[in-house]
Amino acid sequence: MARPRTFNTDDAVEKAMQVFWTHGYEGASLPDLLEGMGLTRGSLYKAFTDKKTLFLKVLEHYEGQAVDSGVAVLESADIPNGADRIMTVFTGAYRAVTEGDQRGCLLCTAAAGPSTYDDEIAHAVSKGLGALRDGICVALQASPKHEDMSDEAQGALADMLIAQYMGLRTMARARIDTNTLRNAVRSVGVMLA
Repeated sequence: MARPRTFNTDDAVEKAMQVFWTHGYEGASLPDLLEGMGLTRGSLYKAFTDKKTLFLKVLEHYEGQAVDSGVAVLESADIPNGADRIMTVFTGAYRAVTEGDQRGCLLCTAAAGPSTYDDEIAHAVSKGLGALRDGICVALQASPKHEDMSDEAQGALADMLIAQYMGLRTMARARIDTNTLRNAVRSVGVMLA
């Protein structure tokens, strides 16, 4: 008779997310994951099958936390001007760095890493970044300067802004100086002005 699972799967995924976020997919070793999750090798493999399956669950969890909260800001009627919503997301990313979090965005890290060679991971990354892009489009529709743009023009601007976001978050992970990061955020303000 198999023993019942003695750990909370959601808690284990949260802990694994912290390990992957800190070390990246390739850099997160099995010992790192076991220590960070507080699991044995057998428990990890029984619950999650392998590292890739665990990482896919982590990306789904990250989307439910970080991505969904970013989309909520981008779509929030509490901030009437959509350009201000976009700036809130960018300044929040910058503020995280100035407060000591230089991990960047887990999706951006995965985009530059395992999604380059794994279709399932690439799909998960694309889904999360696509949700942010769609949120940016909603914000642009609520921006007086951009609301009359064609859908195509709004889409192109949203693509440029998501690329800027990925660049900002990747530079944060690379520990680029805060003056450069601040200028990257300011350039978004210039694009939206």
